[in-house]
Amino acid sequence: MDPASLILILLLLSFSAYFSATETAFSTFNRIRMKGLAENGNKKAARVIALSEDYDKLLSTILVGNNLVNILLTTVTTLVFAEMITSSEDLAATVSTIVTTVVVLIFGEITPKSLAKEYADGFAMTTAPLLRGVMVLLAPVNFFFTLWKKLLRLLFKTTEDVVTEEEVLTMVDEAEQDGSLGEQESEMIRQVIAFNDKEALDILIPRVDVAAVPVEATSAQLGEAFLETGFSRLPVYEDSIDKIVGVVYHKDYYKAQKQKPTPETLMKPALFIPPTMKIRLLLNQLQENQSHIAIVTDEYGGTLGIVTMEDILEELVGEIWDEHDDVILNIKPREDGSAVVLCSTELEDMMEHFDTETECDATTVSGWVMEATGRIPAVGDTFTADGLAVEVLKVEKTRPDEILVWKLPETIEE
Repeated sequence: MDPASLILILLLLSFSAYFSATETAFSTFNRIRMKGLAENGNKKAARVIALSEDYDKLLSTILVGNNLVNILLTTVTTLVFAEMITSSEDLAATVSTIVTTVVVLIFGEITPKSLAKEYADGFAMTTAPLLRGVMVLLAPVNFFFTLWKKLLRLLFKTTEDVVTEEEVLTMVDEAEQDGSLGEQESEMIRQVIAFNDKEALDILIPRVDVAAVPVEATSAQLGEAFLETGFSRLPVYEDSIDKIVGVVYHKDYYKAQKQKPTPETLMKPALFIPPTMKIRLLLNQLQENQSHIAIVTDEYGGTLGIVTMEDILEELVGEIWDEHDDVILNIKPREDGSAVVLCSTELEDMMEHFDTETECDATTVSGWVMEATGRIPAVGDTFTADGLAVEVLKVEKTRPDEILVWKLPETIEE
């Protein structure tokens, strides 16, 4: 083998390794980290981001370049082995094919791709300038493939890929397992995604738990209501809570306390919303109206409950406790594996705690209990449902208030 042929083979093999490694690097580099470097003024990172924006053009350049190099490499090695093995052309072609395949597989594919995956960010930034030059050189070929892709899209009516919520959640789980995201960060992202789909009905305070004052209440009665509830805002109703006429604020009452104000003189217009309103839209509406409370009405105009700004924010950041709140645990685990559960707890949270599932349509544990018993339960009632055993501990008026729950042994064994 003459030196010129050897140099040409090594050069073509190097380009084959380059294209293989570049393909892997640009498909696996950390886009978030690269964008951060680019925003901080790193020109190499900015070049990588710019090239990856048109990934179809990038990929076609790499594939065309890699195939051209491998075809040339196969041609050169065939000629070399034909000169070396003159006794049989078939033998020369066979040996050339075997040697070329093994060498390209090891040094042109597996090795460079493995290294590029380990050092994807650095390799992408290093090879970006040369890749840009290759893209300019192969621009006519890329133009043809762009037209070909558009034709295929028209023929098969393909659409652009859209990242779904499930895929985002999967990426968050993988990032958490890799250590790129902390537990709190990943949980925040999950809550933000869930936040987009929730409605006012999902987070409202039901009317039976709403503290309100009648419009004809005296100043003393209003002050007593603020003192007893500890709330800074109270709905004002006329005749019944189904007819809310406004909202009174504690700060307004405090400022006008010497004039002995009444709800009728202090109340401000209330914001009324349907139960199906998305809470992301409600948040915007509360901000626009400079309000912290909204009244949720049913189809007949009655009151279903209320939603406050704090309720909405808690869907993003979790429970918010201030210095005047008594910290209440919705689920209190016990040493024997059971738990005392408040019936106002979201049903999904209880099922997740006991690692089980339910087909019940209720949103709270209270609704689940009444559906399982088929009536308003009494203290001491027991039942089993969804692999859980339940004992009713407290009943408040016409609904269950607190239950004791434990997982059935058969479910644990399964």
